[in-house]
Amino acid sequence: MKTKLTQLLNIEFPMIMAPLFLVSNDAMVIAAMNSGIAGSFPSLNYRKKEEFEQILDKLNIEKNKLNVLGTYGVNLIVQKTNPLFEQHLKICVEKKVPFYITSLGSPKEVIAQAHTYGAKVFCDVTNIEHAQKCYDLGCDGFIAVGQGAGGHAGPNTLQVLIPSLHHHFPDKIVIAAGGIANGEGILSMLSLGAAGVSVGTRFIASVEATVSNDYKNAIVNSKMNDIVLTEKISGTPCTIINTPFAQKIGYKQNWLEKTLSNNSTTKKYFKMWVQLSGMKKLEKSIKPGNYQSLWCAGQSVELIDDILSVKNIVERMKKETVQAYKDLALLMDIA
Repeated sequence: MKTKLTQLLNIEFPMIMAPLFLVSNDAMVIAAMNSGIAGSFPSLNYRKKEEFEQILDKLNIEKNKLNVLGTYGVNLIVQKTNPLFEQHLKICVEKKVPFYITSLGSPKEVIAQAHTYGAKVFCDVTNIEHAQKCYDLGCDGFIAVGQGAGGHAGPNTLQVLIPSLHHHFPDKIVIAAGGIANGEGILSMLSLGAAGVSVGTRFIASVEATVSNDYKNAIVNSKMNDIVLTEKISGTPCTIINTPFAQKIGYKQNWLEKTLSNNSTTKKYFKMWVQLSGMKKLEKSIKPGNYQSLWCAGQSVELIDDILSVKNIVERMKKETVQAYKDLALLMDIA
């Protein structure tokens, strides 16, 4: 399958395995590359400098010896509250990471440095206003984060967001993210004009993911109505599975937390504290036998019924996309 995304990243199939905080690992990314798609991971999954350098070296070695078309990218949280941003960006540039995904802030520095050696930068956007800022800075495309996405989901439906991004920025590619877990979903996004898709939640329920079996089984057993928004992890609304522990800690910041988050003097440091605290809770939650079940996921859990290898997940979705196209073609013939 050829789209603008496959041509831009030199991959076989227009899919990015989305960066999953505390879930994505080298085995998952390598399996994604070997399956002909783009694997990605958040830089914050590897907070030690030496560890981060080693993972990039390993991925570069794997990429260079691939017999199929696949690649990898790094997700950088670009807001000021990320204390490792500058260090991680410097290392990424030194290692010549093929592409970047930027989240939660201005991608200016990432775009400037990535383009010095030809790397591509895709910016997470949830609305036209943010997309305009990224466009003016020279991004290579947008990841349209819509309703139903895992993590920091957007408020707008992809059926509106994708065509709107095309209308305003016809020279940039759009990658759909949110609620995609099968080939039918992929085809629907391509029909809207997306050049590809970003799939996250489906890969949590993968053999290569090193999270607890409880987390994986929760992905398999949960339904779309089990996904709720919480402000307790990062201060920004984030989608999680509605577990008893999530209910216990609540979903909204109290009045004091909101005050500290909005005060010009305290907001930077308070948000850093909220994110660090949320990170620690998430780290505990993914470990086996921990009752503090705070698990990020999107509404596509509704469509996930099993735990498979990354290779089998990608192969199934490829076949489903082809079959969905054939079914649609048949319908059009009948009409």
